[in-house]
Amino acid sequence: MKPIAITGIGCTSAIGQDFRQFASHLLQGTNGIRSITRFDTSSFKTKIAAEIPAYDPLGLFSKSQLNLLDRYSQLALIATREAVTHSQLSFQDNALAERTAVVIGTGIGGQDTQDLSYQRLYSEKNTRLHPFTIPKLISSAAASHISIEFGLTGPVFSTTSACASSGHAVCTALMMLRSGMVDVAIAGGAEAPLTPGSIRAWEAMRIMAKDTCRPFSAKRGGMVLGEGAGTVILETVEHAQQRGATIYAVIAGCGMSADANNMLQPTQDGAIRAMKTAMNDAELSLEDIQYINAHGTGTAQNDPTESAAIRILFQQHADKLAVSSTKSMHGHTLGAAAILELIAVVTAIQEQTAPPTINYLEADPQCDLDYVPNTARPMPIAAALSNSFAFGGLNTTLAIKKYENT
Repeated sequence: MKPIAITGIGCTSAIGQDFRQFASHLLQGTNGIRSITRFDTSSFKTKIAAEIPAYDPLGLFSKSQLNLLDRYSQLALIATREAVTHSQLSFQDNALAERTAVVIGTGIGGQDTQDLSYQRLYSEKNTRLHPFTIPKLISSAAASHISIEFGLTGPVFSTTSACASSGHAVCTALMMLRSGMVDVAIAGGAEAPLTPGSIRAWEAMRIMAKDTCRPFSAKRGGMVLGEGAGTVILETVEHAQQRGATIYAVIAGCGMSADANNMLQPTQDGAIRAMKTAMNDAELSLEDIQYINAHGTGTAQNDPTESAAIRILFQQHADKLAVSSTKSMHGHTLGAAAILELIAVVTAIQEQTAPPTINYLEADPQCDLDYVPNTARPMPIAAALSNSFAFGGLNTTLAIKKYENT
């Protein structure tokens, strides 16, 4: 199938408030997991998260804008502004604006707005909420704000599938570009889940780490939540070449599957189908893949299941793969996880270096692959996969290739 060019990249996260910082810290193995500063955690079991440091929205948005922007929408706009600038696209041409899609994934939308509203309603016993509560917290708000800021009048919507939300956003954008429905797609995801109510809900699941995130390590203690956003500008290769754009990599294929099994327990079969479908779509063989950015949450169930799925699918070639979880650095950003990890793969291909799985202590017999422990590894990377496996058994895999200008 037709590969799709990545011509612009933007992101903000705990390890970098723009793409250049993110890429640099990713390969340095920088740990973005720190003590939570957004609220008092003295009564919480969970006291750590991958929080964006020293974030000041007043330096980026006017007060009137902030009346309508939940934190997750703010992050989406920051990432998109950078990606559009990076791409050197202009949407002053109404014809291009009409043929540009915006697809932004989020797992839970405006958690800041929801949390503050519940506090006002139940704790403060106030019967009136802010009149903009609903437009701030809805999951499609970020996509709408991007459309409004850039004057984009093509298809605009959100995808919501828990931790695979931005993976589904990219897959959807890919299909629209291939079909000829649009010429450009702005695809990505955003999440800002670091609120007292959200943390309490995640604590109740008993899967949260207390020290740090150690994916695939024998002494892993669970996942660590993070906040962030990422955006990529996607075009057909022909469209990008015609305007002389820089192509950073190509998305060669996507795979989507459902486990149809359990809301919380992942299966090997669903993961295998997603990876296999992505490679078939990209016309890649098992031996063509050098690196996999794993879903790798650091939980007891996810890591062995994903490791087994990779080994079953790749067979003998599994021992030649570099597999890492960058969630060990930027945390689990839920609906933004897939897009940040796609950007991590583009970085790996651009720099010909596999990002590390940091905080790794010792091998787990159930996780028997090469997880690039603690230190980035220079290596040839021509083709890679990025996995996102969500609650409810909703899976996406993206196949990314180095761009060869032929």
